[in-house]
Amino acid sequence: MHTVDLSLTKEITKVEGAATLDVKIKKGKVEYCRFGITEYKRFYTQAMRGKPYRGLPALLARICGTCSNAHLLCSIEACEHALGIKPTEQSMIMKHLTMYGLNIRDHALHLYLFSLPDMYGKDSFLSFDENDPEQHQILHDAFDIKAAGNYLSIIIAGRSVHAVNPSIGGFLKVPTDDEVQEAIHKLEHIRPAVLRTVERFENCKFKFDRKTHFMALINNPFSFLDGEIASDLTHERIQEKNFRNHLEHKVISYSQASGYEFKEEPYMVGAMARLNLAKNSLHPKTKASLKSTLEKFPSTNIFHNNLAQAIEILHCLDQSIEYLQNTKFQKEALAQPAKKSGIGIGVVEAPRGTLYHKVEIGEDGLVVKGEIVVPTGQNQINIEQDMARRLEELIPDNPDEETIQLELEKIIRAYDPCMSCASHFLKVKLHGLHLS
Repeated sequence: MHTVDLSLTKEITKVEGAATLDVKIKKGKVEYCRFGITEYKRFYTQAMRGKPYRGLPALLARICGTCSNAHLLCSIEACEHALGIKPTEQSMIMKHLTMYGLNIRDHALHLYLFSLPDMYGKDSFLSFDENDPEQHQILHDAFDIKAAGNYLSIIIAGRSVHAVNPSIGGFLKVPTDDEVQEAIHKLEHIRPAVLRTVERFENCKFKFDRKTHFMALINNPFSFLDGEIASDLTHERIQEKNFRNHLEHKVISYSQASGYEFKEEPYMVGAMARLNLAKNSLHPKTKASLKSTLEKFPSTNIFHNNLAQAIEILHCLDQSIEYLQNTKFQKEALAQPAKKSGIGIGVVEAPRGTLYHKVEIGEDGLVVKGEIVVPTGQNQINIEQDMARRLEELIPDNPDEETIQLELEKIIRAYDPCMSCASHFLKVKLHGLHLS
């Protein structure tokens, strides 16, 4: 027996965040598998205190550089609930469009830049060959889809990341008629590319099944903003304001992030959870185009999380076109608070899963305290258990270091985690495994 210290500092750049994995293998069995999220404590809940509530959403959007608009809208929702602010119908449509733009762009980023290289045996998306017809199409589909999502985000939210238009009580700016027509054109143009994306991930040969549980904010029609919390562990629906009361906080000594369970069971959040629980509420055009594909859900194959993201891109596209075609955007005054203080909860479905913000606002308009629960924290225990099981499957074949690295990375990437929204780093320690 000997110890192998395996540093993947360079190789693991196709995930977002910082993590450590410490595995001990004894007599061909995984004795423990510890997945720890590092550089995670950034003290945003402390930084919230004493800040004017009007500036809070922009502050909390800085938690993440890619899904910042999800944090922005979740914080806005929490503040609006705390102060009794009721958004207009147009504001809600624009919030939905902001989330659609985010998901189109963010899912495309993960699928093409992080996951697809594995399927083609590439180290990087930049390794695809422009001169090969199939790879040429992949490159252009990736850039076209991402560009359309960016454009939608820009005309609605002001920016594709760290948006400036969404505000507590409404939007500071609305799109022009020309911008709306251009967005419709771009979204209609990429639909064939999105269908090809779905097909690529439907044909993926990767498979890893382990029975687990799922949780998501669900609604009919399908929504990233509205609804109630559902889980396959219960027939009951949980209201957004009660979500945190049902989560069981788990201190993980080797991790900077908290883990969570529901009814004493680990669970998964994210695109696959949303489709497992609410596929029938997708846009009618999406369902018509992907009838046979949707039969794969509910699924426990973690790699179907990639397929679920591709399906969600199509839903976001179809629903965005419908909203844009049927809405005449007019500048509106921001809705005003009905009270000076209160406690508010915001729950949204970020690209990676259910996101929770809580805020308490005092009579002076300053934040008293708050709480944030992010998707990857909720997925942490599940990721750990999946990797332990995958190692158990690999051990009998006496795998080499490269195989172990790749297989663990593939599991991690399938969850599309955002460990700390910071550095890209994974250290793995494998104890007691003879490597060929």
